[in-house]
Amino acid sequence: MTTFELLAIPSELTWHTLPKHWKVEQERNLAITAGEITDLFTDPRGNFSINNAPKALFTPLSDNFVLGASVTVDFQATFDAGILLLYENDETWAKLCFEFSPQRQPMVVSVVNRGVCDDCNSTPIEGNQVYLRVARIAPTFAFHYSTDRQFWHLVRYFGLGELHNLRIGFSTQSPTGYGCTAVFSEIAYDAKSLKDLRNGQ
Repeated sequence: MTTFELLAIPSELTWHTLPKHWKVEQERNLAITAGEITDLFTDPRGNFSINNAPKALFTPLSDNFVLGASVTVDFQATFDAGILLLYENDETWAKLCFEFSPQRQPMVVSVVNRGVCDDCNSTPIEGNQVYLRVARIAPTFAFHYSTDRQFWHLVRYFGLGELHNLRIGFSTQSPTGYGCTAVFSEIAYDAKSLKDLRNGQ
């Protein structure tokens, strides 16, 4: 498996599915290009399951943590997305996405998978950049987004059950298109617990 480092991340990242292309810029920013028809999704109706989106993951060094980044996406096709990912195994994971909706509107979307997906569209965003953040307040998790990194909005508060091999990191997808590039910048990791889930502080 290919590994690499980012200055803001306390341990090596490992590719669990290789992207079409990737690049680390100035040891701080990560650009990931997913290939065509790439996704991480298990249809609740049981019609299909796909798990070929590129995933760059690392093991958090503490039970509680906050991982955030500015996510800029080159939107082309429906469901193109840049993603912050929590990943225990193929059956247990959650992703916070900056995704292109069928209405051709960038949107914050969250998906929690416990065997099958629980998928929820959240907030439309103007432009192709937003701040995303995932936090663990053991044994639970919270997803937030922000347009200015000052005020955070709660997207989802949830649990994933008993975990033994949790990894977190970055992903990109292009389920209906020919590829998608997402750039993760202003990456920040902190081994802390949020005090207030509702306002993200």
